[in-house]
Amino acid sequence: MMDDLQLNVSLLRRRVPNLTAAARAVGLRPATVSNLCTGKTPIGNAEVKTLVTLASLAGCSVDELLIRGGGMAMIETGIKVIDLLAPLVRGGTIGLAGRRGSGQLVMMAELCRRMKRRGYETVFWKPEGEVSGIGNVEKSADAVFAGPDEVAEHIVSIRSDRDVFLFADRTVVLSGELFALRQRLEDAAGRPVTTALVDILFEAVDEEVPYGPLDTSLRFDVDLSSRALFPAVDPVFSISTMLEGALLEATHLTLQQRARKLLRRYRELRAVVGAKGFEVLTEPDAAAYKRGERLEAYFSQPFYATEVFTNKPGEWVALQDTLDDVRRILDGASDHMEVRRLYFSGRLALEDAQGEQ
Repeated sequence: MMDDLQLNVSLLRRRVPNLTAAARAVGLRPATVSNLCTGKTPIGNAEVKTLVTLASLAGCSVDELLIRGGGMAMIETGIKVIDLLAPLVRGGTIGLAGRRGSGQLVMMAELCRRMKRRGYETVFWKPEGEVSGIGNVEKSADAVFAGPDEVAEHIVSIRSDRDVFLFADRTVVLSGELFALRQRLEDAAGRPVTTALVDILFEAVDEEVPYGPLDTSLRFDVDLSSRALFPAVDPVFSISTMLEGALLEATHLTLQQRARKLLRRYRELRAVVGAKGFEVLTEPDAAAYKRGERLEAYFSQPFYATEVFTNKPGEWVALQDTLDDVRRILDGASDHMEVRRLYFSGRLALEDAQGEQ
């Protein structure tokens, strides 16, 4: 079926390093290539001449360019800060790192629930021994196993039908078991396996490369968690390989850059305000501070995994809605809003969206 086909984006990136420029040089629109790479435009809707041109650029056949049930693409999670600034890569590896109490394990449980909603099989590779704090992850996953053989057998048994999202502790990286599992899975055809790694013992927070190569790095910020701004994903230092090349739309990339620049400046200004007061800021800096404060608040979001504790229903915010809301905040269309109205919300309220008219 055509709707199960995707571009072999890893092949394209490897053989055509500057894909956007190369596509433009042969008459293809960068947006067209971007939409095919991210999966926004289904292969079935692509023109044959576009696929033939891309195959020619990569020096391969059209059959090699197309793969069934695979290919690099963004996994939309409905979590605003992740989808905008550090998108998850289908078939890639995600690493979570932070200090105790910053919300890593809650994020693991939340991703379990959200991936199940997307139709993924969620598997938790449970670490050996008694480990506190993982009960919610176990309850949220479709399957829980302690040994690599059980994990491998289960993934092989269901991988022909749907994608797998594997959750595991850092110990399987250090022991070499994850590498062995991946080698074993290479011999079995099937849909992609996306892996999320967490440092359950919080031993690697200060390591620059705690998990080896990653496609998405989610850094958790103790300052955000101390101010009860959850998810406490650091919006400045969390990053994804989806930022590279033509893997995201130009609008998305532009908003990423603008949002990260604003939040970096906002952090600098927070230190000034904390030491000398808001009054010392220039008018442009005061505007940047207030917009950064609103954007930071907007990224806080109710989770399904914490509903029983917060009494707030979880919120799923579609990527396009996130992009629209972030643009409004960056452009000043929400300058009239009180910051408190943005805490732990989903989309900008309808009346606030209308306020920009």
